[in-house]
Amino acid sequence: MLHGSMIPRSVKRMFDERAEPREPAESQTAVMEIRGRKHMVRLANLSPSGAMLVFPLMPNIGEEVVLHLLNRGRVTAHVCWVRDGKVGVNFAASEE
Repeated sequence: MLHGSMIPRSVKRMFDERAEPREPAESQTAVMEIRGRKHMVRLANLSPSGAMLVFPLMPNIGEEVVLHLLNRGRVTAHVCWVRDGKVGVNFAASEE
């Protein structure tokens, strides 16, 4: 589980070590619930286990958010990094 001791990403990735491909999603939007409020966000990319969002506010690393995605419906996620107006989230594991 993620927690608040993680730090914001301050250095660009030199190598792409992600296990899953990211699908570009620049034209898609979603609704993100955070701290009891809903915000419209733009998706930068999407994968089976997470997403990169364009969002001007700075959520806390490890903070839980809920995304309402067009093709997936309601998804719980945790903030894993924040940098330059972009936010990376990991989708929570399914409880089924």
